[in-house]
Amino acid sequence: MPRDLEIGLLRSFVAAVRAGSISRAATSLGQTQPALSQQLRRLEGVVGRPLLHRSSSGVSPTRAGAELLPYAERILSLSAEALTETGRALTGHCGVGLLEDLAATHLPQALADLARLHPAATLEVLSVSSTAMREAYDSGRVHLVLDELPCLPARPRWTVRRPLVWAVGRGVDVAADPLPVVLFSNTCAWRTAVLEAMDHSERRWRVAFESNSLVGVLAALRAGLGVAGLLPANLDPGMACHDSDALPALPDVELGLARHPRTAGDPLVDAVESALRRTI
Repeated sequence: MPRDLEIGLLRSFVAAVRAGSISRAATSLGQTQPALSQQLRRLEGVVGRPLLHRSSSGVSPTRAGAELLPYAERILSLSAEALTETGRALTGHCGVGLLEDLAATHLPQALADLARLHPAATLEVLSVSSTAMREAYDSGRVHLVLDELPCLPARPRWTVRRPLVWAVGRGVDVAADPLPVVLFSNTCAWRTAVLEAMDHSERRWRVAFESNSLVGVLAALRAGLGVAGLLPANLDPGMACHDSDALPALPDVELGLARHPRTAGDPLVDAVESALRRTI
């Protein structure tokens, strides 16, 4: 008998991963925690493997969960777009600026799916420095910017909070003394969160690697140089730390979207903003 992935179960799974907590995910979905837990167990039964590591500090995807996550996010995005965009032909141009860490997630795929639904529309996605992003926004090349709050070129229309989790490099001992830490070299919420967490802990630590790009940080983790604080969507399968007592807790980070005032009422920009909001 064929197995089907129910949209509702996938929505519960994605919400739990994004929130890093079943209780927070239940609140965001307007459900009770037991009901959401039951849905997650049902999905694990359909898939045939555990999808979440559960601990006192929250949840994180297992290897199977990390493999399922991009498929679940794309299915949800396509379902929403099919319901809202089918039958409405959009035209024009929309420039989108994304923080590098978000550009390396499922968001570009969601935008590509939207573009395929509207072949007469043109989407341009930029992932550049904050200075270059502000210039692109001021010139009108970029109409929407999704970034951490201090880097936005204008006041945010809306914000979201997302958890940071520890990514553990291949073969790294999280009990090592001092703990080797991989950091972003530029000042950002990620670097600040990691430094403050380590400073408030009783752990000794050292900088093992610094990079100004996500590509460099991930390369260092894959090489086994240390641990780093990342968004769950940026972790390779097997990178997540599941020992809640091994490393200090990391805070949530706040992201926001700025929209150029000249695009008010533009149907294409409206659709792109909606896609970003429901996918982030």
